[in-house]
Order: sequence, then C-alpha cells, then structure tokens
Amino acid sequence: MADPTPVIDDLRAESEELDLLVAELSPEQWALATPAPGWTVAHQIAHLAWTDHSSVLAVTDHDAFSREVEKALAAPGDFVDEGAEDGARKPPERLLADWRTGREALEEALRAAPEGARFPWYGPPMSTASMATARLMETWAHGMDVAEALGVERTPTDRLRHIARLGVRTRDFAFGVHGMSVPFEEFRVELTAPSGELWTYGPEDAADRVSGPALDFCLLVTQRAHRSDLALRAAGPDADCWLDIAQAFAGPPGKGRQAKGDTP
Repeated sequence: MADPTPVIDDLRAESEELDLLVAELSPEQWALATPAPGWTVAHQIAHLAWTDHSSVLAVTDHDAFSREVEKALAAPGDFVDEGAEDGARKPPERLLADWRTGREALEEALRAAPEGARFPWYGPPMSTASMATARLMETWAHGMDVAEALGVERTPTDRLRHIARLGVRTRDFAFGVHGMSVPFEEFRVELTAPSGELWTYGPEDAADRVSGPALDFCLLVTQRAHRSDLALRAAGPDADCWLDIAQAFAGPPGKGRQAKGDTP
C-alpha cells in the first residue's frame, strides 16, 4: 500500500504557495473575476475552504458527512456554487483564516488516518492518498484560476506528478461520464516533468499513446486550458478522443475552457 505522506506533504506545499499569492490582496483584488464564470478570487478560495471542510467530515465524522451528501443530492446543480457563494460573502481576512484552519485540520486528519482507511465521498470511497491527491489537484487548479485573475504566472513544480497520475487513472471515468465505451486496451502516456524527468504510464508497446509536457496534461485533465492551446500529442483514435474529454475531477462532464482567440 502506497505511503500517503509524500502527497500530503505536497498538498501542504501547494496550499502554502497559493496562500502566499492571496495573503496580501486588497479587497478589490479579492473581488477580481476569475476564468470560472461568476467566480471571483474570493469564490475560488471559499470553494477550497468548503471542500476542505467536507473532506474533514468525510475523514473524521461519517454521519455528519452523510448529511452533507443528502444536502448535495437535494440540490445537485447548486450545492457547489452555493458553498462558494456563502464563503465569498465573508470579509477576506475571515475567509483566509477559515481556509487556513480547515486545511490544517484536514492535514492533521489525513496524517492520523489508520493504514488502509477508506472514506466516503460524493463519488466512490477514497483512500488517504486519494483524498490528499484530490485536494492537491483542486488546490492547484483553483490556484491557476486565481493566478490568471491576478495576472501572475506560476512556476510549475514536480508536485504535478500526483495530478498527472490521477489524470491517467481517471481515463475510464472520463469515457464513462460522457456515455462512451471505455477502450479495452491501456494507453501509453509519456510526460515531461517540470524538472525534465520523464514520467511514463502504461505499456511501452501500446497502440494508443499520449505525450507532451506534464504541465499541459494537468491543465487538460483539470480543464484549465483547451486542448488546441496545449502541446500534447495523441497517436491512435481512442487516445485522440480522450484528449477531447479528459477530466480528473468527479461529477458530470465539465464545459472546459474555450480556445484562445475564440469569441465567448
């Protein structure tokens, strides 16, 4: 069983990096629009705080989390936006403090989780490492939205390896959530890490292949960029189709981002 400590450590580092980006923002900057329609910088951080809170309940209080699931089922199209909206109404200093408190509580809960533990979620149950990976993915992706709103270019790190691995592992989910037949054969995926290391997944002799920068692959599977704006290459019809529908996050198919230059 994989040791979850490295991904928990990287989740902490990713959160701290985003914290540095928002800690000194003015009220006007907290209100800046981000690429997510209707969401400001405050909405992005509020969403992270809300999801961290849900994650803590999933790890530490299954009954309380079950009640949260019931709320989600009662308003499946609204509960995520409502959680972000509620948090975004708070004064920035309160929102920032709540996010910090929540993510620290989640880190403590994940580190204290017994070996082999599995936690309920809005989708399939998650292991400790999977929960930490999902939180890292969201922290990075929403952090990219915040950076874009602020006009800041973030330097990618090899923490992306967790997101890249999740993107590969969710291939079948992406096909299924689009109502498409899941390819029978594995794909070969070869990604160049920010450090220059080559990350590989799947059999070397696979007929369908994907290759390119790990950053671009992570932007694709979190739907933070349109495929046409990324330097990813696909060989084989199934791999080519995957790059059009890939998503590493749970829930219905995302709308994705428009290609640069496209008129909204």
